[in-house]
Amino acid sequence: MQREELIEALKYNVCTVTFTKVNGEVRVMPCTLRADIVPAYERKTPIKEATDKEKATISVWCTDANAWRSFRFDSVTDVTIDIKLHGFDGEIND
Repeated sequence: MQREELIEALKYNVCTVTFTKVNGEVRVMPCTLRADIVPAYERKTPIKEATDKEKATISVWCTDANAWRSFRFDSVTDVTIDIKLHGFDGEIND
């Protein structure tokens, strides 16, 4: 799965993402980027060019903590779709 495919799946679904944290702990996190779930926010800082470190991470809305969280894409070990939004045709392939 490519980074862009995961982001697309998160935009239309609630997914469970399993990844290894920097400290070595395995985290299983239900998360999404669905507009009907993610709280509205107002950008308070100007958009700038992302650094390589920022490009390596994905920020998501964690549904069990009700807060923004992020993970490194290269640390993801598994993704499952939990709640599908009607009309999503995408597939998640390893």
